Amino acid sequence: MERQEMTINEIAALAGVSRATVSRYLNNGYVSEEKREKIRKVIEETGYQPSSQAQTLRSRKTKLIGVIIPKINSHTISRMVGGISRVLAENNYQLLLANTENNEDEELKYLKLFQKNRVDGVILSGTIFTKRHIQIIQDYQVPMVILGQKLSGQSCVYQDDFHAAKAIAGLLLKKCRCLCYIRVTKKDAAAGRGRQEGVEAAFREMGMELDEDRVQEGAFNVEAGISAAQKLLERCPAMDGLLCATDELAVGAILYLKAQGKKIPQEIRVAGFGDTPIAQIVEPNLTSVHYYYKTSGEEAAQLMMNLLETEKPVHKEVKMSFEIVSRESSRG
Repeated sequence: MERQEMTINEIAALAGVSRATVSRYLNNGYVSEEKREKIRKVIEETGYQPSSQAQTLRSRKTKLIGVIIPKINSHTISRMVGGISRVLAENNYQLLLANTENNEDEELKYLKLFQKNRVDGVILSGTIFTKRHIQIIQDYQVPMVILGQKLSGQSCVYQDDFHAAKAIAGLLLKKCRCLCYIRVTKKDAAAGRGRQEGVEAAFREMGMELDEDRVQEGAFNVEAGISAAQKLLERCPAMDGLLCATDELAVGAILYLKAQGKKIPQEIRVAGFGDTPIAQIVEPNLTSVHYYYKTSGEEAAQLMMNLLETEKPVHKEVKMSFEIVSRESSRG
């Protein structure tokens, strides 16, 4: 084994490259064409034959990427996973999927499990980062990409929730005198805190403040939208606009408002976030913010490839763009 190590060092010296570059070359990792040619020439001239066993021990590559998601029955998550899967397959990597059902302890468990079982990298799509999350992520010994949130010091891909919320709230405020908002928990940095801050900024830009009486919190489902819309309408009978932090909440709100005899959009305009298939099924069709979720997954997987395959990996942050898709629920 010692002779094997020394031989690699000799190959590196003769080729004028680092030992790590030779190791990547021998294990089919990324090496620039110029350096690859130098190494190939030296190996050809010296007749060096690497031991396949030693080669495997040195690389320790499994060609597996762990992907941790908050819930599997989500259209947005499935679009992200689809993007991740495509890029990984193109680079001959396989995906190991871990579904946490929005359980923080499960996220921590899978982070530890993936590190212990030596996947080559981890893509983490979580909703809430606790102090325990931050500590594990900072000390993580496996390359990681954060998907769906911005986290300082980490490679990450995230949506521009603040500006998306500000833009769609601004459009509604131009048409509505009494705009209300159904939010999700602020513990969720993106859909929760980021979107509410964007809505508040839109109110300020119009010279107003978002009154707490006009805000109701709900979970990530249709039932919560029904309940939240009921409470808002009872508190604010003059409500003529309703923005919801997710499409599911918006659909629930529409179902409740229609059951109360409210005409949409004639009496109350409604909009959501996500542009999921349900937005086009509900009647009237739902105005919504479109996020490029599949592309987000592709970007996250590409960042992972950069961390794994490039000679000098660099942590990058990718903020995705958005589009407001105007439909019947907010027109007029």
